[in-house]
Amino acid sequence: MSDNGQKAPIYPRSKTLRLGIVGGLFALALVTGFTAWRLFSLPASAGELPASASALLAATPLPPSASPSATLTATQGTLQPVLIPTLVPSETMLAQAVPTEPAPQASSSGPLGLSESTIKGLIVLAIDEGMYAHLFAYSPGEMPLTRLDGGAWDDIHPALDPDGTRLAFASNRDGDWDLYWMDLKTGAVSQITDTPEYDASPSWSPDGLWLAYESYIPAGDGGDLEIFIRPLDEAQPPIRLTEDPASDHSPAWSPQGRKLAFISTRSGDSEVWLADLDQIEDRFTNLSRDAQVVEAHPSWSPDGQKLAWASTPEGGFQELKIWDTTHPDDPPRSLNSGDWSAWSPAGDSLLVTVATPNQSHLAGYYLDGTLALPMINLPEAAHGLTWGRDRLPDPLPETLAFQAMLTPTPLWQPVLVNAPDLPLGRVQVVQLEGVQAKLPVLQDRVDEGFYALKARTAERTGWDFLASLEQAYIPLTAPLNPGLMEDWLYTGRAFRFNTAPMSAGWLHVMREDFGAQTYWRVYLRARFQDGSQGAPLKDLPWDLAARLSGDPVAYEQGGRLAPAVPPGYWVDFTRLAASLGWERLPSLSTWRVAYSGVRYDEFVLREGRDWMSAMLELYPKAALDTPTPVSSPTMTATPTDTPTSTPTYTRTPYRSPTPTVTWTRRPTRTPTPSNTPRPTRTPTPAAASISLSATPAIVAFMEWQP
Repeated sequence: MSDNGQKAPIYPRSKTLRLGIVGGLFALALVTGFTAWRLFSLPASAGELPASASALLAATPLPPSASPSATLTATQGTLQPVLIPTLVPSETMLAQAVPTEPAPQASSSGPLGLSESTIKGLIVLAIDEGMYAHLFAYSPGEMPLTRLDGGAWDDIHPALDPDGTRLAFASNRDGDWDLYWMDLKTGAVSQITDTPEYDASPSWSPDGLWLAYESYIPAGDGGDLEIFIRPLDEAQPPIRLTEDPASDHSPAWSPQGRKLAFISTRSGDSEVWLADLDQIEDRFTNLSRDAQVVEAHPSWSPDGQKLAWASTPEGGFQELKIWDTTHPDDPPRSLNSGDWSAWSPAGDSLLVTVATPNQSHLAGYYLDGTLALPMINLPEAAHGLTWGRDRLPDPLPETLAFQAMLTPTPLWQPVLVNAPDLPLGRVQVVQLEGVQAKLPVLQDRVDEGFYALKARTAERTGWDFLASLEQAYIPLTAPLNPGLMEDWLYTGRAFRFNTAPMSAGWLHVMREDFGAQTYWRVYLRARFQDGSQGAPLKDLPWDLAARLSGDPVAYEQGGRLAPAVPPGYWVDFTRLAASLGWERLPSLSTWRVAYSGVRYDEFVLREGRDWMSAMLELYPKAALDTPTPVSSPTMTATPTDTPTSTPTYTRTPYRSPTPTVTWTRRPTRTPTPSNTPRPTRTPTPAAASISLSATPAIVAFMEWQP
């Protein structure tokens, strides 16, 4: 107690302990913070970072600018300038989705991660742009698709030299197909070959002094593709590597310099062959050896130990095969889907184009088949790609910068005819001028697109192929063959061309399988066979008429491959139609047994619509609900009621045995006369027969007589 008699305050021991712990933690925090500040503070020298911090930032991928860039996209068969986000590799998407703490580390593998070596370098593609193919540069994460050239000509099959400073390609800018090369530092273009024949598919030697390429050799009324080698300095004339009546094309020079891979039909279909430049006898070797598969587009890895090519089995999906030269006897392994391919400069991945029936895509794969670059839609079909270490100069040379800023004009615009009596949202069908058909009309929104296709086809082939049509618009009340009840001909947005040129040898089709669906690529013969129109065919077409040849295999398969590649120059009509928005349709599942189900001759301009939406542009909903188009097949089922009356006839033979059973009962009653002795005295058999048939009264009278 205190001196004044009051009790002193008592503090619990637990509270005192808690205060001590809090104070100790506070002191520890001060010491830790001071130490961290001294350890990670910036040095006095300007802007230098500690070694640990520098390593951390170097390992963290920095996302590129998210600002949009001007590129071109296809819209309704035309190319319109549209602002779209820059095409970047998957690290950008990861950096935007992952929180900033902790900082993400660079990934060298995985389905969405690109290794550092993969994203370096320059990619050049040849892509259709409207009516022509042009060259585009692309660098993931750095540069979107950027046009390198342009004009009313085609530039295809790009190939970067080993230094990555020169780009070889094929072009018909001067009227004939020749080889050119572009200096990527200045944009200047120089011509390599100058011949009236077709020259394309250049491939550089490892020292950059030679080019291997394909060239069309005319021979009498025909000709074929062969492979040549020529020096760039023209110190000697070109050397012919192949001499075979088959088609030899698409050379790929190995990095070691002593071997060439190419595609040939000398075995009966398109297969991968290898030419050993050190051999004279037995120089050529068949690598694929698969008669049921069509191969194309070989490409070597940078170390020359692997060879990739596209492989399309009959009735299957197109896939990428890789053959290992260190194990030559092993069969090639499947990697993933792909068509054209280019190896990364490090050789750890491939960039490929993936073709679908009416669209092309760009994707990247690691060697284990996992996705290295997310699939990107290309504006139109691709005609080759290449991958080098170097980059385009920054800023671009004046020539390349001018081409990159050009904007193509639309190829056609719809012009609607004024029809005030039509309900809102409906269109009419209009007459086609200069076209012969059963009903030469199309929907008002697509007739200008048809005229554009008709004019472009006549310009490219030299003859008016679409002046005669098998069918155009089909009224709703006109029935079609089975399986075509919802055909696009009813919408007025489709047409079927005349197939008579196939019988005359001026039209060929090539079969393209995408899984269970079969499509067809249509080629038209160019009128002028001097190299100024079209290009040679490389693969074997499909012979639909072979089903009538008497061969049971060809009959069951709906035809067979032609025995040889047709000579001459041909125009890809399917490609022309696609550039203007016209799409091909798949065959029906019955195409092998029903010729009408092949449907290689029908093209449609959908413009993003489905069949019902297109029908509602012409008809009211009530008209589509009526059974008028479906009535014809139901009437064929009504005669099946007549066979139901046949059971009435089956009863008559069942009743016929019943009267015979009643007659058999009378002989059973005749044993009664057999007991009488009198019938034995009758002199004639007739009396006996009478007695057997006598009535009981007569029998009783005879027994009564004495």
